[in-house]
Amino acid sequence: MPSSQSSTQSAVLLLADGTVHFGKSFGKIGTTAGELCFNTGMTGYQEVFTDPSYFGQVLIMNSVHIGNYGVKDEDVESNSVKIRGLIGRNLEEQFSRMQAKGSLDEYLKTNNIVCIEGVDTRALVADVRTKGAMNCIISSEILDVEKLKAELAKVPSMDGLELASTVSTDKEYDLGDAKSDIKIAVLDFGVKQHILQCMVDRGAYVRVYPAKTPFAKLKEFGPNGYFLSNGPGDPAPMDYAVITVKEILKEEKPLFGICLGHQLLALANDIPTFKMHHGHRGLNHPVKNLITGKCEITTQNHGFGVDPKAVKKASHIEITHVNLNDDSIEGIRLKGKPAFSVQYHPESTPGPHDSRYLFDEFIEMIKKQN
Repeated sequence: MPSSQSSTQSAVLLLADGTVHFGKSFGKIGTTAGELCFNTGMTGYQEVFTDPSYFGQVLIMNSVHIGNYGVKDEDVESNSVKIRGLIGRNLEEQFSRMQAKGSLDEYLKTNNIVCIEGVDTRALVADVRTKGAMNCIISSEILDVEKLKAELAKVPSMDGLELASTVSTDKEYDLGDAKSDIKIAVLDFGVKQHILQCMVDRGAYVRVYPAKTPFAKLKEFGPNGYFLSNGPGDPAPMDYAVITVKEILKEEKPLFGICLGHQLLALANDIPTFKMHHGHRGLNHPVKNLITGKCEITTQNHGFGVDPKAVKKASHIEITHVNLNDDSIEGIRLKGKPAFSVQYHPESTPGPHDSRYLFDEFIEMIKKQN
């Protein structure tokens, strides 16, 4: 177990409402800003940090100790850390896992992530739950609060911000067995690695495309199924994706969407989305499957949702899943078309595997059409 000293460098956290928190620096010395959000999970911090859906956000980890088991190459959802900054109560340099390749501090420094520790994160989370999501700034180089206020004023709101094309792949790539009869075209809006793996594990040959790939290009692959991935930012300005989804639906081949993909399927059916008060992020959100009557403990990460009133009025859409905490829409399917989506993350890494049956249903839907 490595034995390094905690940082003595001071750091400041300033919220958009003027609230100031003081702590100690962790990770890179510098300044960072973005939308403040929180995750309630007690494990899986490395998977969370590398989830592209967190791009542009400063993350509060609600668990008291983060970093205890270090980091390793396998525990990632993308090729780099995607959060803008990190806030913790105790961010640990020492770690206990024998298989770990290094400490959290080293990992965050390598990825240029500015962090602050020593903050009462539970009180901060309670504040966000009351006031709602807002922008914030962390600095371990500028300790003058007035200067930080000026910098924070320059940070754009997440509302109306299109980020999916920023984190998407630059070029298409393939995964799985090229000889497979199950070919799935994936639109990458910030896709998590384990989502792709869940399809490959079920025998699919997957081709991943940049977010702005037109439908004609997707069709050249000859897919018998389409997948709309998760991703960051506001879905409302993503007209390019909505157009593509509408074209996919006309082909009437199986279509599955997760998180941002769920919101895009709704938008393609004239169902608006909205910015949530503080979003859902964690490993313990209860969801009810209205088709089976069973409940699932789910992993979630989203700050936007599908308008429940509009969904309920749409005669061609069936609500399949609801959140048991706030009755928000967690899943839909189109009547008369092989298209469905969920707001949560059925790949569930880290977290429970209650919802992985959705990948089985997608694959079976494809097989029935073949």
